[in-house]
Amino acid sequence: MSEKIINKVASSQLITLELKSFKSKEEIIAFDIKNWLFKEQILKEKEFRLNIKKHDWSIFTNKNVAIICSVDSIIPNWAYMLISIALKPYAKFSYVGSTKQLEEYLFNSNIQALETSNFTNKKVLIKGCSESHIPTSAYVSITNKLLPVVQSLMFGEACSNVPLFKKPK
Repeated sequence: MSEKIINKVASSQLITLELKSFKSKEEIIAFDIKNWLFKEQILKEKEFRLNIKKHDWSIFTNKNVAIICSVDSIIPNWAYMLISIALKPYAKFSYVGSTKQLEEYLFNSNIQALETSNFTNKKVLIKGCSESHIPTSAYVSITNKLLPVVQSLMFGEACSNVPLFKKPK
């Protein structure tokens, strides 16, 4: 006599959430101030402003731009502000920091934009394995976002998860 195999995971009320879905789909590129510094060390305002004026900013159209300085130099805050102003008509978003930092920022921004009403009083599993890199901060960000609304929160795979939180009855 053969017993019918029941997939308990499929029939459960468990919502599986993959954090890779929060990764920004737009291209991220870096803009390095280094090339506009005198001897790659000193920012001269007049020349800097001229470089901004002459630069073809359209190459950044619909891209997320990480504004960096790859040499050890003191860059005044207004320089980053001027670059951001020049990028505004073209770039999707500009950020001061590395491309990795910008990717992490966008990841967490996308998580913060998540509408949580679909998770109210639900059992949620944050998928643990992914073929793409997920910043650790994204796991903390999704936890903070969902904790006020979920019934329970777990990490891993449906067949072997780590219970993280269960709302008291």
